[in-house]
Amino acid sequence: MDTESTYSGYSYYSGRSRGSHRHGERSRDRHKPRSKDSRSEKSVTINTPPAEPLLGDSAVRGEQIQDDNWGETTTAVTGTSEHSLSQEDIVRITKDLEDSVGLDCRRYFTLTLAVILGLLVFLTPLAFLVLPHLLWPEKLQSCGTACEGLFISVAFKLLILLLAVWALFFRPPRAGLPRIFVFRALLAVLVLLFVISYWLFYGVRILDSQDENYQGIVQYAVSLVDALLFIHYLAIVLLELRQLQPSFSLCVTRSTDGETRHYNLGQLSIQRAALAILEHYYCDFSVHNPALLSASKSRAAKHLAGLKVYNVDGPGNNAAAGLAHSQSRAMIAAAARRRDSSHNELYYEEAEHDRRVRKRRARLVVAVEEAFTHIKRMQEEEQKKAPGDVMDPREAAQAIFPSMARALQKYLRTTKQQHCHSMESIQQHLAFCITNNMTPKAFLESYLTPGPTLQYSRDRWLARQWTLISEASVTSGLKDGTVFLLKCVDFSLVVTSKKIPYIQMSEEYIDPKSHKFVLRLQSETSV
Repeated sequence: MDTESTYSGYSYYSGRSRGSHRHGERSRDRHKPRSKDSRSEKSVTINTPPAEPLLGDSAVRGEQIQDDNWGETTTAVTGTSEHSLSQEDIVRITKDLEDSVGLDCRRYFTLTLAVILGLLVFLTPLAFLVLPHLLWPEKLQSCGTACEGLFISVAFKLLILLLAVWALFFRPPRAGLPRIFVFRALLAVLVLLFVISYWLFYGVRILDSQDENYQGIVQYAVSLVDALLFIHYLAIVLLELRQLQPSFSLCVTRSTDGETRHYNLGQLSIQRAALAILEHYYCDFSVHNPALLSASKSRAAKHLAGLKVYNVDGPGNNAAAGLAHSQSRAMIAAAARRRDSSHNELYYEEAEHDRRVRKRRARLVVAVEEAFTHIKRMQEEEQKKAPGDVMDPREAAQAIFPSMARALQKYLRTTKQQHCHSMESIQQHLAFCITNNMTPKAFLESYLTPGPTLQYSRDRWLARQWTLISEASVTSGLKDGTVFLLKCVDFSLVVTSKKIPYIQMSEEYIDPKSHKFVLRLQSETSV
């Protein structure tokens, strides 16, 4: 392996001697053993199925973009994909797996506690009614008509409470939050203390004394069910109604390309506000495309490249050194003037890119319109055939796809979208458009206009894990000026909250008579 030699002084060039010197360096480097540092850098190769990308979608990270040659070869590549990982990546993957296992255990533990508390709540009124019949049935007074009516009341109230609890609490979780939901935990503690207090009163005043008034025991159970219904109403107010009124305006900015959206939210904690922001992000923000940022980075590196200055006469000559110093200053000034004129190069590069995009877009539109015209012609011919010879939409899409594949591939490469669409997804979308009798413009809309993240395949957004970074506690409420970050592998979302100002409105009364006026005409007119 050839190595570059860096000198702190000036370099000398002497024709043949320089060639022999480089030849000697190459020969020495060929026989030189590997250094200890090169052996210490450990890397491992992990084979993973392509349907489960490791650390998110590797096609959108960095500069390694997948080679999409389906427009020219129309070859589907299957098997395993190799990802070269360092030791730090292996440690990070292990930590992520441990965190995911911990989140799953915490989620199941919370669900188990909720089920146990729910069973305790619903079985307590029934136990209040059944225990007297099991412990002292001979001492109980007969239950009259009013008591039997209370049985019906308890049954229907428990049914209503069961449906209400199922609708409010037993919903599929939308996300795994880093901390507990404070209001929900407070409500659970309140219900637990409430049921325990009822059991203590029941044990002291009814079980110990073996109360004979069974109608009073039934009324006691009815009061418990009524109180539980009121607690459920309190839960609706705290968990659902409190956050409906907008109180804060949140500005969400993506760190890579600066795309910004604004959302109005109510009284929420930071972690629940972050969850609401992520739900809006997948529907409102365009898909993150790091390939669009690589062009600007390469352009900046090209313009900021320095110039190398060499002194041919050697460091011993002071006059030559002064001349070289003046030459270097002149060349640095020339480089500065070159950087000052870089805006012209940027202007012409963008104009050339826009021209290429318009040209390839026109070719793509023409190719798709011709393909759909061919489809209509095929449909007219198939109407004349027997029912068994009719081509299904999937076969029709595979038949016309090669005629538009090359134009579509060139357009996607020009607009840096080739990693967002695979050949299989395009054929599925084409078959969907043919099935629903959609126009060529409807088919092209998904490729001409970048859509939100949810429009693309699930492996581009489902495997991402977000990290909430905040100076304040994530369970605290939003305040004016609160700033927090939502960070994933490729970028981060910077969220800034502003309180919606208090609006003071006043009324101004306008007298209806003030709009009336009198038009007076002169009797004499000029001739």
